[in-house]
Order: sequence, then structure tokens, then C-alpha cells
Amino acid sequence: MSTGADRAREDPRIIVLCIGNPDRGDDAAGRAVARALRALLADVDIIEEEGEATRVLARLEGADAAFIVDACFSGAEPGEIRRFDASAGPIPRAALGASTHGFGLAEALELARALGALPSRCVVYAIEGGTFDICAPMSPAVAAAVDIVANRLRTDILANN
Repeated sequence: MSTGADRAREDPRIIVLCIGNPDRGDDAAGRAVARALRALLADVDIIEEEGEATRVLARLEGADAAFIVDACFSGAEPGEIRRFDASAGPIPRAALGASTHGFGLAEALELARALGALPSRCVVYAIEGGTFDICAPMSPAVAAAVDIVANRLRTDILANN
């Protein structure tokens, strides 16, 4: 059985939760960031999910820090990147726009906050998508944003340690 003192000596549990559907055009952005990030970081738990709210909540459980990547559709230019500190307060729903996952990421994070399950450090990267059609390829603007977000995440995570 581990004690609080044992836990204090352990490294913090950092997760990167990359959300998306690889078969729906720009919605694949989060999953593409996961692949790019694996080439940059070896000692971080990089998780891919489709975005269902209960799965997101389950993945956040026990994390000391969570970095989340998802595509969004708010009306901005495709490939635009926004970064939110969800641990500081709610993410404006309008900033993420309509979710392709039903119950959106903003709502899932607020539920985690209400349940006391939101990690003390929680950062969300939203990549604006333009097309979410089934079997569509990822747009060039979103593909370029994937590499930018992977590098920014690497910097964020290394600064967190």
C-alpha cells in the first residue's frame, strides 16, 4: 500500500489525451498529434480516444496533469490553434463550437470539475477544422497545425516536469 509520502516521491502522472475520429477529415487532428508526439516524447502516457464523454472522464482519473487535443468547429479559419487552461476555469463553449462527439469536450471537462476529477493542471489545445466528412482526408491547414501543436505540447510537458 502506498502512502502520501510515497506518492510525493513518485513522478507526477502526465497524460496527453488526443481525441478524434481518424475517418472524418479534420476530426483526425487529435489522433495525428498523438502519432507526432510519440516521436518527440517517450515517457508520457499518450492516449487516443474518439471523444465519448465517459471515456474522457475515465482517462482523466488519477492524472496529475492532462493535456488534451481535439479538433473544433467554431467558425475560425481551418488550422487555427487555440490553447485553454481548463484548470483555471471553464472553456467558453463558443470557442470549441459544435462537437462531433455529441456531449462536447467543454461539457465533459466541466463535469470532471464538478466531480472533483479534473487534474490540477489541465490544458486543452483546439485545432480548428474545416471538413468533418466521412472518409475525407485531413486538410493541409490542419495537417500543418498538427506538427505545431505536437511541438507546443512537448514544450508544455517538459516545462511541467
